[in-house]
Amino acid sequence: MKLDRITIDPARMNGQPCIRNMRLTVRRVVELAATYPNREELREEYPELEDEDIRQALLYAATYLDDRIVDLPTSHETTA
Repeated sequence: MKLDRITIDPARMNGQPCIRNMRLTVRRVVELAATYPNREELREEYPELEDEDIRQALLYAATYLDDRIVDLPTSHETTA
């Protein structure tokens, strides 16, 4: 697993994992990937962000997820 674009510097962004030493955290990139499903719109807003940055941010985030099962409501259940 190659994550050479993920950098951690205690003096930058409180030591949060960032993309290529920029002030753009992995968490923010994952949020952006969810917010902008159209990569062209994402590139317009964040031209410094490359496809490989996004791929590695998602891969990095995935390594921290548990393989546990979470019960979700079924489509016929409603919340009050």
